[in-house]
Amino acid sequence: MRLLGKQEIEDIAVGAALLGTGGGGDPYIGKLMALQAIEEFGPIKLLSVDEVPDDAFVVSSGMMGAPTVMVEKAPSGHEAKVAFQSLEKYMGKEVFATFPIEAGGLNSMLPLALAAQLGLPVVDVDGMGRAFPELQMVTFYLDGISASPMVIADEKGNVTLLNTIDNLWAERIARSVTIQKGGAVMFAIYPMTGRNLKESGIHNILKQEEEIGRSIRLAKENNVDPIQEVLKITKGFELFRGKVVDINRKTETGFARGTAKIEGLLDYYGETLEIRFQNEHLIAKTDDRLLCVTPDLIAVLDAETGLPITTEALRYGARTVVVGIPCHSKWRTSKGIETCGPAYFGYEMEYIPVEELVGKGVALK
Repeated sequence: MRLLGKQEIEDIAVGAALLGTGGGGDPYIGKLMALQAIEEFGPIKLLSVDEVPDDAFVVSSGMMGAPTVMVEKAPSGHEAKVAFQSLEKYMGKEVFATFPIEAGGLNSMLPLALAAQLGLPVVDVDGMGRAFPELQMVTFYLDGISASPMVIADEKGNVTLLNTIDNLWAERIARSVTIQKGGAVMFAIYPMTGRNLKESGIHNILKQEEEIGRSIRLAKENNVDPIQEVLKITKGFELFRGKVVDINRKTETGFARGTAKIEGLLDYYGETLEIRFQNEHLIAKTDDRLLCVTPDLIAVLDAETGLPITTEALRYGARTVVVGIPCHSKWRTSKGIETCGPAYFGYEMEYIPVEELVGKGVALK
């Protein structure tokens, strides 16, 4: 167990936004909520997965909806507390700890803020190792762990309890509820035992986020290239450098969907990269080459600072570096690819690991 203070929160927020692959919520809002919670309640206890008893009752917390909506409809933090306590009451169990459902600037921060409010520890684990747009896109689903019972709460005081027949129905019904509640809600989800968490979760994700954020901060202080430091930590690859020349983004069916086009600079001059996203970046390709595809991670970084740029913050004229990062091995199983590979999102292509695509890509038909 160790304590997280303000500097750790600053670093985790940056790393989480990068692993969030464009989604996972606004990192600035999430950071402010966690910092305020530390100011009011003191440092946050962070546990390794091994420190959680096998029979402990643990529950994930976070926010659901379109990132574009979350910018205008920022959570107060009270919704998360209501959702969490409502689930505790329904199940008749006291929660031992919480943990983030995914990596993301907001969704990695919210469990930290909630834990500080409730005096609970946070476990250094999540269910994705990145961010994905749908509730069943977690390693817990791959291992047969139910998303429900789950509780959804909004800022108006509405609380919805869901008990669904499977996790796909949890996503469908929860998405409909989210739209009716204004496009962004807080949830308590995937109640499970400590043993479930150890066997199914992706370990040490907050530690990795902190390392990424710290490396970007220190690179600036020491006048070294932050992007190269990020690539070392993540074992990632540079895919493209260029200027954003077009961004087409709309909010529909509870998601931020769209495309971004980046005109190549330097070694990439004469090429144009297209990124397609549904909250998170799903595909990076030029006119004739595939460079990276879900479930591998696609992150857009500021070319000068190395800081990640989310889908809702991407703007015309931004100078960017696009990087590809190998996903966790659980996503490269047949069920993992079936759950969040390109075919699930309607793209007629096979999943090819980024390390096989890097450098030359694969020709598109």
